[in-house]
Amino acid sequence: MRSGGTAHDGAAHDAVADDTGCHILHVDMDAFYASVEVRDRPELASRPVIVGGLSGRSVVLSATYQARAFGVRSAMPMSRARRLCPQATVIPPRHRIYSAVSKEVMAIFRAVTPLVEPLSLDEAFLDVSGAIRLFGSPAEIGQQIRRQVAQQQQITCSVGVATSKFLAKLASVHCKPDGLLVIPARGVLEFLHPLPVSALWGVGDKTRQVLSRLGLRTVGDIAGTPLDALERDLGKAVAAHLYGLANGRDERAVASSVREKSVGSEETFDADISDPVLIRRELLRLSRRTARALRSGGLAARTISIKLRKADFTTITRSRTLPEATSETQQIYGTACALYAASGLSGQTRLRLVGVRAAGLVPAAAAATQLTLEGRGAAWREAESALDKIAGRFGPDAIRPATLVEERRVGPESRDQGR
Repeated sequence: MRSGGTAHDGAAHDAVADDTGCHILHVDMDAFYASVEVRDRPELASRPVIVGGLSGRSVVLSATYQARAFGVRSAMPMSRARRLCPQATVIPPRHRIYSAVSKEVMAIFRAVTPLVEPLSLDEAFLDVSGAIRLFGSPAEIGQQIRRQVAQQQQITCSVGVATSKFLAKLASVHCKPDGLLVIPARGVLEFLHPLPVSALWGVGDKTRQVLSRLGLRTVGDIAGTPLDALERDLGKAVAAHLYGLANGRDERAVASSVREKSVGSEETFDADISDPVLIRRELLRLSRRTARALRSGGLAARTISIKLRKADFTTITRSRTLPEATSETQQIYGTACALYAASGLSGQTRLRLVGVRAAGLVPAAAAATQLTLEGRGAAWREAESALDKIAGRFGPDAIRPATLVEERRVGPESRDQGR
């Protein structure tokens, strides 16, 4: 039993604190990508595993707790991770598999409550206030979710239970891995105030430095400082935000209808490239991924943008808003190529990264469609629908344009971003 009446439930016999009024859950998969890989390769159980690209420029996407014991962390350069843990098994990411597992996990959540707010593939907020009569107390619901995820997907998750989103997320962080932690309504400040200021959302390096100069190192220090004193150094908005959180106030509701703002992909090359043919080939690859993501989500996009990062890390972005929303590969690719041509980059400019992104998303059913006189638009949509079915059954690369079949002369590290 932790201070403030909280409890870590990594074992079945642990007591669970009073969860009265704690209707918000934060569920977070434990080392999600790495856990899926270990599930599919049981011989790696109990060994350090890192998921990420194999090139020198790659970063760590996920790591098992055995690898984290050596200091490996997500977003760390792969070269450093390998130095810290040379015995680790490094596995390239399989984004399609992770997405499929995520959909199954989210389905478990939505079977409990329609009030689910996904934050990423591996975490979500749930408001279970309407599910208590049917499924039991919030802590019992959290336990049920943990059991179902373990039984159905053979991976673990951690659940935070609290009165607000901010506190629930803090709770899930503090009970990792494979735990459940309740922050009782009456024990919020007792739990919160000893934590470092970095535990508050919105406290980055710069804000932390300002707080440190003021002698404020714990959440309790902020809560005990007059608001007007905080405003002088932090500004009214930031001061009010941190002061509210430090006193346990977070009024945000679980937003189950939050829609994606954009969908896209980007790739970092093993070696910088300048050949426009290769760059356009990568734009095609990224446009296919982006279009497929739009269609799988029942979406269409009004705005297409590209990202071009030069060898010196200078980044150029260009975007274009289309007359009508689209989810067609050819239209997205054509727009991306036009933006690349208009970027002003010569054929001698070396690039280390390219990206394609679709924004201004609308439901595909509501998107206006203007057929050409030849009816080509409908033909493209029917063809891409058939390709999606093939990709869903045999994998995204089962069928592809001829230009992408030939052996790749570059080795990008892929990162599907989005939603």
